[in-house]
Amino acid sequence: MVDVIVVGAGLAGLVAASEAVARGRKVLLLDQEGEQSLGGQAFWSLGGLFMIDTPEQRRMGIRDSHELATMDWMGSAGFDRAEDANPRKVADAYLDFAAGEMRPWLKNLGMRWFPVVGWAERGGALADGHGNSVPRFHVTWGTGPGVVAPFERLVHAAAADGRLRFGFRHRVTDLIVENGAVAGVCGEVLRPDAADRGRSTTRASVGQFEHRAGAVIVTSGGIGGNHDMVRAHWPVDRLGPAPQRMVAGVPDYVDGQMQQAAKAAGAGAINEDRMWHYTEGLANWDPIWPNHGIRILPGPSSVWFDALGQRMQAPCLPGFDTLATLRRILSTGHEHSWFILSQKIIEKEFALSGSEQNPDLTAGKWSAVIKARLAGKGAPAPVEAFKSHGEDFIVANSLPALIDGMNRLTPDAPLDPARITAQMQARDAQIDNPFAKDAQVIAIRQARAYRGDRLIRTAKPHKILDPANGPLIAVRLNILTRKSLGGLHTDLDGQVLRPDGSAFPGLFAAGEVAGFGGGGYHGYNALEGTFLGGCIFSGRMAGRAV
Repeated sequence: MVDVIVVGAGLAGLVAASEAVARGRKVLLLDQEGEQSLGGQAFWSLGGLFMIDTPEQRRMGIRDSHELATMDWMGSAGFDRAEDANPRKVADAYLDFAAGEMRPWLKNLGMRWFPVVGWAERGGALADGHGNSVPRFHVTWGTGPGVVAPFERLVHAAAADGRLRFGFRHRVTDLIVENGAVAGVCGEVLRPDAADRGRSTTRASVGQFEHRAGAVIVTSGGIGGNHDMVRAHWPVDRLGPAPQRMVAGVPDYVDGQMQQAAKAAGAGAINEDRMWHYTEGLANWDPIWPNHGIRILPGPSSVWFDALGQRMQAPCLPGFDTLATLRRILSTGHEHSWFILSQKIIEKEFALSGSEQNPDLTAGKWSAVIKARLAGKGAPAPVEAFKSHGEDFIVANSLPALIDGMNRLTPDAPLDPARITAQMQARDAQIDNPFAKDAQVIAIRQARAYRGDRLIRTAKPHKILDPANGPLIAVRLNILTRKSLGGLHTDLDGQVLRPDGSAFPGLFAAGEVAGFGGGGYHGYNALEGTFLGGCIFSGRMAGRAV
């Protein structure tokens, strides 16, 4: 018998397992996938972490503080429910962690960060509302694999000396509850499958298992690969009708089934209608998992049109307010939108989410970054590959030809060429002076006041329709599923609560299955870098509590 069973070998599970081992606990780490998928979703990420008042920020001239970050977080979260008490406590504790111990602790484990701090979710409305007032998105050298690696090393070392045991291809289907407490887990042993990381694996069962322990930590992730479940929880009142077509930002094993099993055993779940899906999704021309989608991480200059051909206004600008933009897109009765941009913009501003789409940062080598982003011609190679092969890209030398291509791609929502032309010409006219009334043009100039954006993320303001800046590019954008912001209700230590708010003895949860802590420490909106950060923080708390 072991002391602790951890269900799910993603980032939160690795952190929880390594922390429990450090406290002298014997740990069994189970996952329905094979060893090749250790690290779960985090492996595929860009590796961004939300941290506060760091040396990286100060070197870039960014003045941040715990107080400013708290104002941004709470203005974005909008906590307004009685059940938000624990999520808010976890948010407060995470802000303390992100402004204090987080960076030195991770640095001591071997992590390092790209020196240009990213400015995600800029808000664009009110100072006390949603958004980051300053750049806080710290990209880890090595991207997602670089975040996973220290904790992977810790669990492998623990396995080598007998303190931890792996149970890959073990699919937990039920919690064992005895005398009102969780006493273990049971489920199916799945047939071995050597499919590459992220690809679908068989669910054929070759046997059953049952394991008992004094504590079980559920770290099984979210629901983004299960689009039926996403639609079942979709907040129609806040966002509009759930899209019928979405691309998947996560592998299909991110299915929410363990969360359902915990609820069936008596666990409480809150805020399941809060979710985080992106509006800049592309169908991957070289997919790994089913319906594989990739997100554009946009700079501020692409002109954004809804499906009806109306340019979207602030705060629905690239990189400013994800949920407001999602709501605005769905208000048209369609599920797609459009970027129109120039070659100069795509070269400077387009990045793609995911470790595999950023080989220079994933390699962790300055020479690769300089070659890919500063010294080379054209956009980074993965972006150029999407431009050449992606089904969502149109390239043309004139605006009429571009609009013709857009209409061929979405014949059910034809665009009026005269309307698009007039709006593009009006936008370009704002470039003639250093003054402007166009909110997006003002935002571009403000972005370039930050030297990180000026260096690698924001193109010099220019007229998009000027042939010298071409060719013209249009990108059809799809809704991309990604994160659950709610989940199993926990206290600050990761102890799962029952629906009546009482503790569920023996059961803990961390990571996305627990809304990244507390049952939803983001509230309604995320500030980015808070997903991996939440997995690390909540996994650490649960591992230290068992």
